[in-house]
Formats: sequence, C-alpha cells, structure tokens
Amino acid sequence: MSEMITADLVDLDLSADTKEAAARALAERMVAQGRVTDLDGFLADVAAREAQMPTGLDGGIGIPHCRSEYVTEPSLAFGRSAEGVDFGAPDGPADLIFLIAAPAGADDAHLTILSALARQLMNAEFTSALRSVSDAESAAALIRGDEPEGSTDSVATPAAASAGAATGSTEAAASTADKGAGAEEQPFRIVAVTSCPTGIAHTYMAAEALENAGREAGVDLVVEPQGSAGFTRLDPAVIAAADAVIFAHDVPVREKERFAGKPTVDVGVKAGINRPAELITEVRGKAERGEVTGGSAPTPVERGGDAGEGYGSMLRKWLMSGVSYMVPFVAAGGLLIALGFAIGGYQVNKAPSVMDHFVWTQGDSWAALLFQIGVVSFGFLVPVLAGYIAYGMADRPGLVPGFVGGMIASTINAGFLGGLAAGLIAGGVVLAIQKVKIPKAVRGIMPVVVIPLISTAIVGFLMFVVIGKPIASAQKGMTDWLNGLSGSNAILLGALLGLMMCFDLGGPVNKVAYTFATAGIAVSNPSDSAMKIMAAVMAAGMVPPLAMALATTVRGKLFTETERENGKAAWVLGASFISEGAIPFAAADPLRVIPSSMVGGAITGSLSMAFGATLRAPHGGIFVVPLIGHAFFYLIAIAVGVCVTAALVVVLKGMRKPAAGSTASGAPEDISALAAEAKQPVAA
Repeated sequence: MSEMITADLVDLDLSADTKEAAARALAERMVAQGRVTDLDGFLADVAAREAQMPTGLDGGIGIPHCRSEYVTEPSLAFGRSAEGVDFGAPDGPADLIFLIAAPAGADDAHLTILSALARQLMNAEFTSALRSVSDAESAAALIRGDEPEGSTDSVATPAAASAGAATGSTEAAASTADKGAGAEEQPFRIVAVTSCPTGIAHTYMAAEALENAGREAGVDLVVEPQGSAGFTRLDPAVIAAADAVIFAHDVPVREKERFAGKPTVDVGVKAGINRPAELITEVRGKAERGEVTGGSAPTPVERGGDAGEGYGSMLRKWLMSGVSYMVPFVAAGGLLIALGFAIGGYQVNKAPSVMDHFVWTQGDSWAALLFQIGVVSFGFLVPVLAGYIAYGMADRPGLVPGFVGGMIASTINAGFLGGLAAGLIAGGVVLAIQKVKIPKAVRGIMPVVVIPLISTAIVGFLMFVVIGKPIASAQKGMTDWLNGLSGSNAILLGALLGLMMCFDLGGPVNKVAYTFATAGIAVSNPSDSAMKIMAAVMAAGMVPPLAMALATTVRGKLFTETERENGKAAWVLGASFISEGAIPFAAADPLRVIPSSMVGGAITGSLSMAFGATLRAPHGGIFVVPLIGHAFFYLIAIAVGVCVTAALVVVLKGMRKPAAGSTASGAPEDISALAAEAKQPVAA
C-alpha cells in the first residue's frame, strides 16, 4: 500500500485564485503521479461534491474531496496559499487546502486514515505546524504522521489519530454505559450521529468537534460517525441512558429509529463542525423544557432547515417537500383524465358513476372508469401538498393537521393557495406546540395524541373561520383573471412561464411554474386558459434538452465526447418532457447554455399561447400529442424554440477559443444517471 501523500503532492506556494483553479492545480499533481486517470472526469466529481455543500471550514481550511472512478488509490494533495482561496467558509478564504481523492471502492483501512486526517484538522497545533513548515517533504511527513527523529513531544498526527478514532467512540460509550446506577449525580449525557454525502471528511470533523466541545462543557458525549468505511453502532444501553441526541448530517441517519423519544437537535453536518458548543447548549435546553422531537424511522425530509439558514432557504425546502410529494398524484390523475377524454370524448365528464353503470364490452365505460379514477387522484392534490409542507417543517406530527387543513382548503374552494397556507400554518402550529414544556409522564403520548389533537383543531379553526374565505376569494380572483387573458397578455404570460421553466432546469423556479400550471388543470373540467398555460409550460420544458441534442448533432466538435453521448439520450428525455436532460450541459457551461435555453423557452411559451394550444395532461411530451389542441402549431412552437436555443448555443460556443487539448470545464455526469433519477414525471 503506497503512501497517500508524498512531497510531489505538496505545493507550499499555491497560486490559484479560485477553488476550481486550486483543485485543478492539486489534481494535476495526482495525475502526474498516476493516482488520477482522467483529470476532467475527476474534477467533475470534485465539482459535483462541492455543489452539494461548500467544503470551506472555519479556521482557513478548504477540503475539496470526492469518491471517483478516476482515482486509482486513495490520495491526498496539500496546497498552502498566501492569498487564500474562497471555499465558502463563513470566516473567509482558506490558506490550507487539502484535496482528498478516494476510489469508488476504497478499502476501509485507507478511509480510516483519511477520516483521521479530517479529525486532526480540528487540532490547532496541527494546522499551525502546517502553516509554519518550510519544505514539501516535511509537510508530507507531518500529514502522514511520521515521527521526527529524536522527538518526544510532537503534534498529534493522523496516523496516531486513526488508531484513536478506532477505539475512541467505543471507550467513550463504555464510560457512559458503565456509570454506576448508584451515583447520585450523573453528568448530562448526549449521543450524536454525524454524516455527510461523501463520508470522508465532514463526517469525522464534525465528530471531533462535538467530542471536544462535550469535554469542554463537562458532558458525556458519544458520537457515531456514519462514514464511507461503514459505522459502528452505539451500544443500545448508551442510547437508552442518553438524555438527548444531536444529529449533524446531510444524508439520512441510518437506523434513526434507535434514537426515538429523546430531545433532539437536527442540523447539517457543517453546523456540527462550526458551532458544536451551541448545539450542546441547545439540546440541553430542549431536555430541560421537556421537548421531545427525536426521530422515528428515517424520512425523506429529515429536517425543515439547518439552524442559521435564512428563512427564505428554509421556506423553499418546505414548499419543495410538498410539491415533490404532490407531483405523482398530478401525473397519475392528469394522464388518466386525459386518456378518459381521448377514448370517450369530451362528454366523458358527464358519464354516470361506474359504480352504477359499467359495461365490460363498451369503450365508453372504460373511458369513464379512467376519467373517474383520475378525478379521485386529483382530489388528493391540495391535501397532499399541505400535508407534506407541514411534514417538511415538523416531520410526522405535521402530517395530520397538514392533511386536514389541505382537505378543508379543497372543501371551501381555496385551492392551491389554500393548500400552501394550510401546510405552513400546520407546520408552524406543531413546531410551537413542541416548544411547550410538558411533564415527563405525558411525553410518550405527545406525538400520537396530544399534538395531532391540538394542532388539527387550531388549523381547522383558522382555515374554516379566519383565513379560508379570503384565500378562496383570492383563488377565485386569480382564476377569473386567467380566464380573461387574451391577446398580448396571454403571449406575455407564456413567455414568462417559458423563462421560468428554463431558468434552473428542475430547481424552485421551474417547479413554481410547473405547479402553477398543474394546479389550473387539477379539476374535472378545467378552463380553456388553464389548459393553454399547461401546454405552454410543457412545450417550454421540452426545449432545453432537445436543443442540446440538436446542437451536439449539428456541431459536435464544439462539445466533448461525453457531451455528444449525452446529446443522444437528450433526444428521448426532451421528447418525454424531462428537462433534466439539459443539466449536464448547463453544469459544464452555464453562462452559454442557460441564457440560450431561456430565450428558446420564452419564444416557445409565447408561441404556444399565441396559437391557442391546449393540454389536459400534466406530462407526457410528444406521447400526448393526440390530446393537445392545435397540435400541429404546438409542435411548430417547440421546433422554433429548439432551433433558436441550439443556434444560440452553437454561436456562443463557437466564439470561445478553447486552449489546445482542453475540454469543456467540468465534464458533465452521464445522462443515463439523470434519466434513472427522473422517476417522478415532472419537468424538473
């Protein structure tokens, strides 16, 4: 097993001025040593990891890192920058930069040493030594943990820390579990879990920071780092004896149900690194007040937002939670309704209930069946939207008041706006109830009885008596306004929706436009204006991937080999109304691809509205063309937008003169992975 860092992987005079340049400079050293086989492919993996969460840490440290198929062996490169490089840390640029490269199948021994290095970065003596070291060989030796000759009092090293890391949690757990039952005064006991997407650096740095803060605060704190090399489960007796729980994670906590029923602080992993003492204070306060928010089984929405995040960021998470759960109901119900109309004609909405009249051999009966199933599915849209907004805010306790509030919104015709309000109110009410100090004897029934009862009553009162009617009036006013759109107003609306669909290719802006459109057709008899809006939105959402596919076909030399392969798949994805097909191109060249896509999307949206194209289905792309009103002109609108976007991309890329032998920065990920992820039928 070769050494993970040598003098050749150290640059004590790193001159890069951006994080991308710093990563490239250090990665080039790895390539020269045969540790990385594809520079651009590896840097794309580093950039993808950086996009998940900035890797800058307080104290002037940057740790770009990733797992990659282009890494031949676990490796570490170190750079020291005099000017500093911005890695997104709250306290400013980083002067110590560690590029950590792990193979896709790295063995546990290597990962343990890498995690030990991450822990040592929390050691001020270690980082001070790196700032003062004078030559590359000494820096590499310090990071490896080589003991200087004749030294009797040296800085703790990753090699030593790796041994300690293997036993530290076990010893701490044993210390906690072995506290004598007869001891009159027990220190406050906390168990914690840390994890990050890569499971190499932040996971262990957060663990180290929490353990250090626990010692300083005089509490027993035991951490379970859930890293790439697997994890050792805490002793159930230690968990049972704990007074509180801290989750510092960016991926779901594994076996989270083990920690249920305890006061809990749930934050991102960087909060565990940057402010561990605050987390300990916060969870102790929750325990003193009797707040029990400990998780049950892991859920797709682990928390409403990290402490310290802006309200706007948390609100976006909550709303996206509701939309993501609503979309499958939209797709299933909308396509069933559209099929019912296609088979039985536009009078199918007046057919009697299939419970009373169903003839197996008649197509009209089958059409009525499809239509009525779709109507039932559509009936869940607002309750599901509200329920899962509340779920994103308050986890399981928010589901009951959220669903009930959403159903009330449907009952009083408050529609989509009412669902948004009901979900936010339900989540807020539950969070407020959870902050109330309650007797210990009642805590067990709080999540099952008390919280659902009180929160549902409050939400129901507010929706029925206080805010429901004003929201219903606003919903009716918006519907009437849409129904009255014509001429230039409708064309401008189409252009705006097209811009939104192509702005972030699946982000919040895209989903706002899509949800706005689907809400309009989520009735058994949608208005003509609502169907025009749905048509414009789907048409614009098809433009970016189809345009990228066309551009790679007509001017393939402007794109990398990987992009040309992605372009082939983009034909199918674009035709299916899966906007994710354009993401690899936008990630590699956002300043050219995104503006071009927005121009084409705006043109397509405005043309669709001008042609009066209508659509009853919320998804399907070209496969629902028979259900589109004025289908021929609708396809022309799409074709015009695709050609405009492709032309703009080709012209803009043609104006760029790449360096000899270089490829597009940030090679995009394989589009087949995006296609596999695009399981939900939404133009994301």
